Amino acid sequence: MQITPAMIKELREKTGAGIMDCKEALTASDGVMDAAIDFLRKKGLQAAAKRAARSTQEGVIGSYIHGGGRLGVLVEVNCETDFVARTEDFQNLVHDLAMQVAAANPLYLSRADIPEETLTKERYIYEEQAKTSGRPPQAVPKIVEGRLEKYFQEVCLLDQPFVKDPSLTIQDLIKAKIAKTGENITVRRFVRFQLGESA
Repeated sequence: MQITPAMIKELREKTGAGIMDCKEALTASDGVMDAAIDFLRKKGLQAAAKRAARSTQEGVIGSYIHGGGRLGVLVEVNCETDFVARTEDFQNLVHDLAMQVAAANPLYLSRADIPEETLTKERYIYEEQAKTSGRPPQAVPKIVEGRLEKYFQEVCLLDQPFVKDPSLTIQDLIKAKIAKTGENITVRRFVRFQLGESA
């Protein structure tokens, strides 16, 4: 199929990808726009995985104040260059992450941040619940793992479903931005303040 400049332009507007990437995607998908978008997303996510090791020293600290000043969030999000940090896309991501922290109240950034004793305690509770549920003993480990996954989705920011689109996790949202910007992006830290809450 003939790939026209108009098709390349349309795909660029929809994805923000480069001209050559758009042409490659359209050629690989025989000019089918949705298939070309999928092609670019897969390519971008693979590239995002390669970028994960790159250093992130730039970025911004974003804030979100909600409920007439009764709830506030600060979040630091890092990227590789000041240029990307100033883009509207990056600023929107930082705002969305601050809003996520305000709405979903994560306790940790990632699973690696959960103290070992907390994890051991949670695992023990789930094992005891599973044992008394009347399920066969061989099912207990699977039940425990399922409940731990649910726990991670509740308390870890990166595992939480995105409040604006629950089909995405926060990690998926960040990977999509990495694919779009071409830079590694990391959430460094966050803090959530609620009026009257003790530290």
